[in-house]
Amino acid sequence: MTRPGEEIEFASNGDRVRGYLSVPVSGSGPGLIVIQEWWGLVDHIRDLCDRMAREGFVALAPDLYRGEATTDPDAAGRLMMDLEIPRAARDLDAAVTALLGHGGVAGGKVGAIGFCMGGQLALYAATLNPRIGAVVDCYGIHPNVTLDLSELQAPVMGVFAEHDEFVSMETARKLEADLQGAGHRADFTIFPGVQHAFLNETRPDVYDAEVAASAWGQIFSFLRAEL
Repeated sequence: MTRPGEEIEFASNGDRVRGYLSVPVSGSGPGLIVIQEWWGLVDHIRDLCDRMAREGFVALAPDLYRGEATTDPDAAGRLMMDLEIPRAARDLDAAVTALLGHGGVAGGKVGAIGFCMGGQLALYAATLNPRIGAVVDCYGIHPNVTLDLSELQAPVMGVFAEHDEFVSMETARKLEADLQGAGHRADFTIFPGVQHAFLNETRPDVYDAEVAASAWGQIFSFLRAEL
């Protein structure tokens, strides 16, 4: 399969990290970091980068697992729990630097969108990096990530599911309240009748095309308004 994007490498604290970069046909647009689910940098995440590029964003998905990926839920759980959060934070910071260094990205800030594990990491990265100017947290969870909201500058959009077995509605609403209570702009939507990962069209067991279309419309409106 020929993709419009390309596999790239960028520097991260003396290492080289792989990533997938997709650029709009125009050659330029706002920068957007796309953060993987617990499966790793799989084709679905590359497809999402290509979709972001079609919507006008220069999208980069860093490979936080450094070459590992899986389709097995048990293996994915192990990869997620074994992820070194400080290293992931460095890799995400380096991805922001790489994206801002791309000739097609204007301005001094980028957006971050993440799914499942990546949703939590998108918000976490923004608490550490003022160059992230907008966050979309899609049903984010990672047990090893602790958020310090005091340094967060970006507005946050939350996309959650009514019947999420990993992130309850109460957990999502508490995070939204914590963000708002700390003085941050946060707007979370809990979409009715859907499950965790309902945006993932490669998961027919949970994907909901109608609800996903509504969510994507809101996501792109938010990102265009903020970036």
